[in-house]
Amino acid sequence: MRLSNRNKAPIYNFVNTLLLMMLLGGIIAFLLEEYRFNILGVESYLLIITPLILLIFFYLNGRQIFEYDSDGEAIHFRNRNIIPFLSKALSDEFPKYKLIKYDVITIFYVKRLYLTISSKNSGSTMLKYEISYLTKKEVNDLKISLNKIVKANKERR
Repeated sequence: MRLSNRNKAPIYNFVNTLLLMMLLGGIIAFLLEEYRFNILGVESYLLIITPLILLIFFYLNGRQIFEYDSDGEAIHFRNRNIIPFLSKALSDEFPKYKLIKYDVITIFYVKRLYLTISSKNSGSTMLKYEISYLTKKEVNDLKISLNKIVKANKERR
């Protein structure tokens, strides 16, 4: 099964650009307010704080692009940000028989996928992926596919 939200990258780029423009506009409005108009008073700081909080929330929510491919004998995961220099892209590929278990953790709007795979050296390794930008249907499809793999691995052992 293949799962990807790569086609939504233009939307995420638009939202990112919009938030950056709101922050820039807020800074300009704040400077005009402080040095020219002086109408708002202390509330003028909200012109900078509000877009800044929204931008921080957008970045802290995780990497936007998630790709999953379980066709064949290997599983391939790729998790990257729309801004290439902001964070390193995660890319892992391993055989299906190494997958031991998985967990999807949801805290408010933040969703994470934790995979436990068997390893020769340490026994097991945990891999973490950010799936906050996947829809509920995509997350359910991912869970169904991973359930099939984990169930088949348990039957083999």
